[in-house]
Amino acid sequence: MQIEIIFEVILLGVALSMDAFAVSITDGLTYIDIDKKKSFFIAIVFGLMQALMPLIGFWLVQGITAIVGENGSASAGKIMSDIVSWTAFGLLLIIGGKMLIEGIKDIHKKEEEKEPKRFSIKEVLYFGVATSIDALGTGVALHSGLSSVSTIWLHVSIIMVITFSISLVGLFLGHRIEKLLKGKFEITAILGGSILILLAVWIILSHYFGI
Repeated sequence: MQIEIIFEVILLGVALSMDAFAVSITDGLTYIDIDKKKSFFIAIVFGLMQALMPLIGFWLVQGITAIVGENGSASAGKIMSDIVSWTAFGLLLIIGGKMLIEGIKDIHKKEEEKEPKRFSIKEVLYFGVATSIDALGTGVALHSGLSSVSTIWLHVSIIMVITFSISLVGLFLGHRIEKLLKGKFEITAILGGSILILLAVWIILSHYFGI
C-alpha cells in the first residue's frame, strides 16, 4: 500500500472517530464511577464498533454486487446510507434528550435527592452502535475505492486503533472537566445530553450537506 493511501486512511480514521470522541467526553463527564478499567472497556467497544461497521457495509455491498450487479449495489448503498444516518440520529437524540431532561430536573432537587450517573455496559454498547453505525456508509465507499478485497482489513485495523486512542483522550478530558465541576451532576448531565443532541444533528447535516 502506498504511503499516500495510508495517510488517507489515517485521516479517514480520525474523521470517523470524532463521533466516538464526543461521546467519550460525555461518558467521562457523566459517569461518576469511571476508572481506568472502565475507560479501556469503553475505548475498546468504540474502536471495535468503528471497525466492524465499515466491514459490514463493505461485505453487504460485495454480496449485493454479486447478486444484482454494480448499478443495483449503488442504489442499495444510497438507501443504506440514509437509513443508518437516521438510525444514528434517533439513538443519540433519545439518549441525549433523556440525559438533558434528567439534568434539568435535578437542578430543582436537593443535593441528597440527586442521583449521579453510573457506568452502564448496556449504555456503552448503545453508544458504540450509535457512534459507529454511520460508518456503514464508509464501507460502501471503500468497496468502490479498493483495488483488493484483502486491503479492507488493514483499513479497518487502522480505523480501530485511531478510534480507541482518541476515545481514551475524550474520556480523560471529560473526567477532568467533571472534576472541575466538583460533583455538579446536573451540570454534567446537561452538558453530556447537549453534546449528544448536537452530535445527532451534526450527523444528519453532514450526511445531506457534507458539513
